[in-house]
Amino acid sequence: MRLSIKRREAALDLYNMILGSFLFVSPWLFAFNRDAAREDAFIAGALVVLVSMLAIAAFAEWEEWVNLAIGCWLIVSPFVLDFPHKSGMHVAIAVGATLTFVSLLELWLIHNPGWIEQDGVSRDTTAKRH
Repeated sequence: MRLSIKRREAALDLYNMILGSFLFVSPWLFAFNRDAAREDAFIAGALVVLVSMLAIAAFAEWEEWVNLAIGCWLIVSPFVLDFPHKSGMHVAIAVGATLTFVSLLELWLIHNPGWIEQDGVSRDTTAKRH
């Protein structure tokens, strides 16, 4: 059973790695004109890619908490760093919200492994049968 959970978690880590890669190249794609927005995207994107690669190679729960923290930072960073560039703000908030959602989903799946359904039969041992 742990193997199937590992595969599902690796897929979500792959999504996080894609989000981090997109964030890393976003200053070039959207021509960020402020150093703070560019540096925030580079650093956060590189960290997300690194942590996601570590999670794929050798899973540990702390990696999901790090991605969650980075996602939350990305949501508030345009306001804290005062991004004047609308594209930079929109990219940071969109990627941050998506990264936060995927990280929360992965943490929920880790802590609720019995939730998986296979062939229409719930494996949740707490579910009541009628």
